[in-house]
Amino acid sequence: MMYSARIRIPFGQHNLMSNVNQFELLDQPAPSLSDMVFGFLEDGDESWSESASSEGYHENKIMDMEEEEEENNGNVEENRSFWENQHQLLHATLCRTSSLESSIRSITKDALKERQMAGNCGCGRPMAAGCRSCLMAEVSSRLRNAGHNSAICKTKWRSSPGIPAGEHTFMDVIDNTVSKRGEVRVIIELNFRAEFEMAKASEEYNQLVHRLPEVFVGKVERLNSIIKALCLAAKKCMKEKKMHLGPWRKQRYMQAKWLATTCDRATSMPPLSMGHSGRLQRPKASMLTVDLKEMLPNVHCTAATVVW
Repeated sequence: MMYSARIRIPFGQHNLMSNVNQFELLDQPAPSLSDMVFGFLEDGDESWSESASSEGYHENKIMDMEEEEEENNGNVEENRSFWENQHQLLHATLCRTSSLESSIRSITKDALKERQMAGNCGCGRPMAAGCRSCLMAEVSSRLRNAGHNSAICKTKWRSSPGIPAGEHTFMDVIDNTVSKRGEVRVIIELNFRAEFEMAKASEEYNQLVHRLPEVFVGKVERLNSIIKALCLAAKKCMKEKKMHLGPWRKQRYMQAKWLATTCDRATSMPPLSMGHSGRLQRPKASMLTVDLKEMLPNVHCTAATVVW
């Protein structure tokens, strides 16, 4: 004997609309596998996304630090190689010399030594004051007495883009004794090292400048090589310190000092009308008294002494 059970389901309007909605959802197509995958990547768990992003950030940071360390190590080796090359180049240039340069250097050294022992120079100033004009006149005179064509040179150059105008005074010797090699010009600079010194230079640059002689005697070609090496080092120094390189430190400006195309040569410096104190002497009689004596020649006048 079979028993049947019946359940009464309320069939109101609300239930009808709910069932209709259920039927409509069943009619929608099922999501594909690709929709589920890309949807998961886009709408996945927020904490997992932040964790993955954080790990990627740290990995990129570590890679950047490693690359920066390798770059710094490369820069250190590059800088070390640069300064070593500049030292070697400067040493090779300064060690080279000729019989002409050695002769001029010996005469220059003796003249400076005797002048320093004398205590005073031609204008009466003490040697501690560093009277450059008198020193150059003395050295140039000694060189001419020894048979060299020596003169005091003055170069002037106009301003150009990036290079200010200026002038410089030094000495040179022009030699024509050997016809095969033509004219040879030797530059003499009494304050050579100071021309390349910089107030805020690096230790590497200061060491390079310290190798320069205080008094330079050398051919034009030798001087030009030194200028190129030191100006390149100055540029490197300022770049490392992230500072501006002054236009008077650039290669073209330094070359214009000694290697300008226009140069006035003189065998002596103009005389200085100064006393032992280095100041112009004042007149001891009033100019009014002089005028009165010219107007009244028969009147006896005593010149008044001017008290300063």
